[in-house]
Formats: sequence, C-alpha cells, structure tokens
Amino acid sequence: MLLKVSQVVCQFRRHLHKMSLDEAKRIAAYKAVDEFVRSGQIVGIGSGSTVVYAVDRLAERVAKEKLNVVCIPTSFQARQLIIGHRLTLSELELHPEIDVVIDGADECDENLTLIKGGGGCLLQEKIVAACSKKMVVVADFTKDSKTLGEQYKKGIPIEVVPMAYVPVRNRIQNLFGGKLQLRMAVAKAGPCITDNGNFILDWHFTPGDYDWERINREISMIPGVVETGLFVQMAQKAFFGQADGSVKEKSL
Repeated sequence: MLLKVSQVVCQFRRHLHKMSLDEAKRIAAYKAVDEFVRSGQIVGIGSGSTVVYAVDRLAERVAKEKLNVVCIPTSFQARQLIIGHRLTLSELELHPEIDVVIDGADECDENLTLIKGGGGCLLQEKIVAACSKKMVVVADFTKDSKTLGEQYKKGIPIEVVPMAYVPVRNRIQNLFGGKLQLRMAVAKAGPCITDNGNFILDWHFTPGDYDWERINREISMIPGVVETGLFVQMAQKAFFGQADGSVKEKSL
C-alpha cells in the first residue's frame, strides 16, 4: 500500500512538473509573438515544442486582428504546423528576406549563444535565421544557462554527410576533446536521418569557458560537416517562461 501511494505521489509530481514546463513554454511563446509580430511581415517559424505555442498564438492573432503574415518553415514539423493552422505558407525562393524568426533552443548562455538541433532541424533553422532581420528565442526556464553545457547534457549536434561521419568525428575529438556519438533513430534501426538526408553527430564536450565563435568556424571548415548546432551571434532576444508564471528576458 505504501509503495502504491509513493508511486502515485511521484506520478503527480511529474504531472505538475510537466504542467509547469508547458505553461512556461506557452507564456514565453505568447509574449514573443505579441511583441515582435506585426501585420505585413514575413515570419520564420522555428521547430520544437515551444514553437507549437507560438504558432497557436500567431493563428489566434491572425483570426482576431486579421494580420497579414507569410510564414517560412524551418522543418517538416514547422511546415505541418503552418498548414494545420491555415496560415499562409511560403518558402525562401519566394521570400528570401525574413522580418523575424521565432524559434526554440536546447540551451542559451548569457551571451545568447545557442545550442540547437536536438530535434534534428539545425541546418534549415540556421538558414532561416541567417535570412532574418531578427531572431527571437522562446523557451522554458530549463533552457536558460550561464554557460553552454550547464543544463543541457545531450551535446552539440553537428550535421554531417553520411560518408564522412567517422573522419569528422575523429577530427573534432582530436581538435577539441570530448566524445562524439552518432545519433541513432528511435523508431527505426540505424542512424537518425535529417530532413536533408544527413547524419547527426552529438558532441559531448566538457563544460567550460570556450570561444564558441572560433570553434563553430573551425568545425564548419572540416570537409563533410554540413552545419553545426552552435548559433553564435544570431539571436537578438530570448524569452524564458518561469515556473511562477513570469517571463525572463535576455537581449543583446
């Protein structure tokens, strides 16, 4: 009986924690959309669980305020969100200049350097961010860190051409230490395949004080590397929903 009660208490606590995280994501996403999205804009739609709430809010505003916005997706998931909410879908060939992109992050440090790519969409996310006048990050309080690696323990994703993953892995380990692991798929046998047909290496580095701009540049120059999940000097502002219902803001 005591064991059953203990199990119920643990399940209830997990449920409350999930509710707290979901609400934190929602309030951060809503605040970002309300502050940065205006009628007539081209809006980049990022990927991940927090962006779902951003698209919900954007759809609400389009319906209530009759906003005229065009949405550019960063992934298959983002594309489906746009279509599912009956928002105007477009692509970079038609709208290569974007007013603002709203995207999530796996972790954000005090300089707004991001780790992205936990969901495998880092390449398209970075392309859309690079085409945007502003990049706004929305996340819950667990993504807010002083230094990268403080809270996020799954490593920095690096998208690579499949034939090159072994030499790329070895080169990065020799240059910067740590360990790189080939990301494996969950519902299929074998490696995780990105929307672009590539593999992902997750670099588990030792937390510390790094020159991320230099490291990002050097890794990007290795033949076979398609893109890194390091977003350096790309975000202008970040919104972090807190457990108490407030929103913490970081900006450059």
